[in-house]
Amino acid sequence: MSNEKAFLNLLGLATRARKISLGEEQILKDIKRKQAKLVLIASDTGYQTHKRLTDKCTFYNIPYRIVTDRLTLSAAIGKADRVAIAVNDEGFAKKMCTLLD
Repeated sequence: MSNEKAFLNLLGLATRARKISLGEEQILKDIKRKQAKLVLIASDTGYQTHKRLTDKCTFYNIPYRIVTDRLTLSAAIGKADRVAIAVNDEGFAKKMCTLLD
């Protein structure tokens, strides 16, 4: 199994375990509260959203990764049109980082 496929499967598992947050405003809140352990941003995210999320992550020392396109990311979690996801569990975040790096 490729690393990307393993990552997407793990993301689906984290979704079913309710260890993620969705929506730009909720993700920004989680970053500020240091609840987000990893932020995943789709590669085809708009400039403003991309900049806002990466700047907040950098300021609050939250790791982030640019991942696949929004369609693949959305399909992995079973929701439509999601461009960013915050992983709120340390274990899931560490494993995803190892698969993505």
